Amino acid sequence: MLAERRTAPAPIDSSAGNATEIQSAKTMREEDAPFHAHVYYLPETRAVAVTLRDSLLRSMQGGARSGILYVGQLRDHKVGPHPIPQFEVHFLRSDHDKIVPILEASGLTILVHPLTQDDLADHTTLGRWIGEPIPLDLTTLDPPGVNQGVGRFGKTDF
Repeated sequence: MLAERRTAPAPIDSSAGNATEIQSAKTMREEDAPFHAHVYYLPETRAVAVTLRDSLLRSMQGGARSGILYVGQLRDHKVGPHPIPQFEVHFLRSDHDKIVPILEASGLTILVHPLTQDDLADHTTLGRWIGEPIPLDLTTLDPPGVNQGVGRFGKTDF
C-alpha cells in the first residue's frame, strides 16, 4: 500500500481574488456543498477497491443517513484527469466527517475535493489526498467557471 500523506486545501482569502476563488471559498463553507472522492486502485489493490465500493453501495442503499449520494462504476482505465483506475463517491459537506474516515480506513489512495465551478482548483488546491498523491492530467479539466461535474453530481460518473 502507498503511505498515507494528507494535504490540506490551500487557504483562500475571500476578501480578494477573482470570482472563482470567492465562489470556491463560499462553497467550502456550505454544509450542503457537493463533494467527490476519487478512489484509486491498481491491479494488485483492485479487490480492496471492490470491497470498499460494495460496502459503500450497501451503506447508500441503507438510507439517507449514510450520507453517500452516489457510488460510481469501477473504471479500470484512465478517465479524464485520472491516470489510473478509480471510482467516484459523491456526498455533501455535511457528511464529510463521517465518510472520510471510512475512505481512510481502506488504505487506498483517494482524492477528496469539493465540487465548485473551478475544476482545476477542485483537483489541486482545494483537494485533499489520502495516501500518496497521484499526478493528474490537468490538461483535461474544465476551465475556471465551467465544471461539467456539477451537472452530474449524485447522478452519474464519467
